[in-house]
Amino acid sequence: MAIPTARTDPIDRVAPTRDPGGIPVMRQNWHELLFLHWVVPPDTLRLLLPPGLELDTFEGRAYIGLVPFTMTGVRPIFLPPFPPLSDFHETNVRTYVHRAGRDPGVWFFSLDAANSVAVRIARAWYKLPYCFARMSLRKEEDAQTAAPIHYRTERLWPGPLPAQCEVEYAPSGPVQPAEVGTLEHFLAERYLLYACANGRLYQGRVHHPPYPLQTAVVHALKENMIAAAGIARPDEAPMAHYAREVRVRIYPLRRVEP
Repeated sequence: MAIPTARTDPIDRVAPTRDPGGIPVMRQNWHELLFLHWVVPPDTLRLLLPPGLELDTFEGRAYIGLVPFTMTGVRPIFLPPFPPLSDFHETNVRTYVHRAGRDPGVWFFSLDAANSVAVRIARAWYKLPYCFARMSLRKEEDAQTAAPIHYRTERLWPGPLPAQCEVEYAPSGPVQPAEVGTLEHFLAERYLLYACANGRLYQGRVHHPPYPLQTAVVHALKENMIAAAGIARPDEAPMAHYAREVRVRIYPLRRVEP
């Protein structure tokens, strides 16, 4: 069955994309982003969400996402970047949520990063389920075609284990930011995130220009990170998109009422 490319949506998906103003607490640059998505039964994901969040769907379909990328320039707003701590890879497993028909955002089942200091800080300050992983990214140089990217993640701590991902991918097609109302916009243009700790719900916010999205070709994929989150994904090939780079501002986490 073909997936509709646009729809009438009662949820405001434009407001979260606007510049929130105010003073961010961090800056980051995200590179070589790969967005992999599969359709999964909505009830599978609803059971894993905390009170106060509702599963966000597109035409009744729920999605699980696997997003590997790399970061540079990660630092507090008042400090310069320090590459040994500011540059590292990350892979997250996520789905999409809203609060009573407003504030559409991301719910993370896991975030693996190759920087143990960043993992500890993010777990403590941002209440997010970060894990420390051994990770690598290699980009082949090819002047004739889009350069294939080889990405590998192996979680070290904490569990659940095993949790690994190996993927080879390459961008394809023209750069085209997603239009509001399309599935691509629903999946990629997310500027709010949620976290839960001690029964309390928190909301974070980021801001960056729209992703320079391209379709992507996945040459090889082997992963069990989604299974580690307790979710069975389909065996079929994922929907794949790529974005080369965005510059990101991170805003403080705030508590919200469930």
